[in-house]
Formats: sequence, structure tokens, C-alpha cells
Amino acid sequence: MRSREWAKAPVTITLIAIQVLVYLAMTLAGGSTNSAVLIRFGAMQPQLLLAGQWWRLITPVFVHIGFTHILINSITLYFIGMYIEQLFGHWRMAVLYFVSAISGNLLSAFWISNGISAGASTALFGLFGAFLMLGESFRDNQAIRLLARQFLILVVLNVVTDLFVPGIDLAGHIGGLIGGFLMAYVVGAPRIGHVPLVKRVLAAAVLVIGMVGLFLEMS
Repeated sequence: MRSREWAKAPVTITLIAIQVLVYLAMTLAGGSTNSAVLIRFGAMQPQLLLAGQWWRLITPVFVHIGFTHILINSITLYFIGMYIEQLFGHWRMAVLYFVSAISGNLLSAFWISNGISAGASTALFGLFGAFLMLGESFRDNQAIRLLARQFLILVVLNVVTDLFVPGIDLAGHIGGLIGGFLMAYVVGAPRIGHVPLVKRVLAAAVLVIGMVGLFLEMS
């Protein structure tokens, strides 16, 4: 069973394994809810990002605050990642995940001037965005259309919840969602069908301009 899962989604399994190992290391180092430990292990802190620690655009996806946080994100990554990796392929899954993480954390740092944020949800929302791209590009495929519709409902429910729950990084979620949606056009989904070159180029341009614009505004 495990070998079959690894063969289907090695990127997803590797990402989960890394974040679990990081959580265990944080627990031994003083606890995953300790601010100093969170910063040391790479959580997002806008001032440190602007000071030149640009790796914090990626490292927060491996850092989680408390057991419930990592449990929910790991379960979500497992099920969503399995879908995405089989639909897009392994390397495309990795690109989608990390570009979504970067765009989500960049918008989070731009929107929130202080505080600490962490978690894989920026990247997870990017995977949701990739499903929405599939729904738009392959709406004639009934199975894809139904999946995309389900994920659209999930995204709406999550965003509405974010508005009313304190401590949730809504900016990071929105940034990840947009980044994943656009990047999905860029990498394409050849296992499903053809994405027109015009859409891919336009999505790449919007993504790059948006991220560069955020970076310049922050600098």
C-alpha cells in the first residue's frame, strides 16, 4: 500500500515527511508554539524577510504552530496532493506547491507588517487554485468540472471562515490561491489536455508582474 502511494505521489509524501520531521525537531527544540523556535525554524516574519531573509518565502510551509495545525494540513496535503500529482505530474506538483507558497507568503508579508505566520496553507490554497484552473480549461470534461466545482465551494467556505476566525492568514491564503491558479496555466496539464499558449503566457506575465510589484512595494 505504502509503495503504491509513493509511486503515485512521491512529491506529496516527501513534503508531508519533511513537515512532520520539522515539527518533531521544533518540539524537541522548545515547542512548536514557542515564538523563538518558530522564527529559528523559518516561520514568516515580515521584518526579517525585508532584512534579506528571502528563504522565509518558502520555509513557512514546513513550519506549523501546534499539533492540530500540522495534523489538519498534513491530511489536507495528502488528499489534495494525491489528486494534483496524478493530474499534473510530479515535477509540476512541486512547482505549483512552491510557487503558491512564495506568492502566498509574499502577499502575507505585504499585508501584515508584523507578527509571525506559518503553515502549509498558502501552498494548499495554491493547489485549490490549480483545481479551479482545470475546471476553467477543461470544463467539457465532466469529471474535472465536478471536481473543480467541489473545490470552488471548499475555497469559498474557507475564505468566509477566514473572515470570522482571528489569527488566520487570509492574505496568505488568497495569495497562494492566485499563485496556484496562474501557475497551473503556466505548467499546463498534458495528462488531461492542451492549454493554449496564449493563456500560459498571459498567466505567466500576470504572475511575474504581480509578484515583482509586491516586492517593489515592500522594498
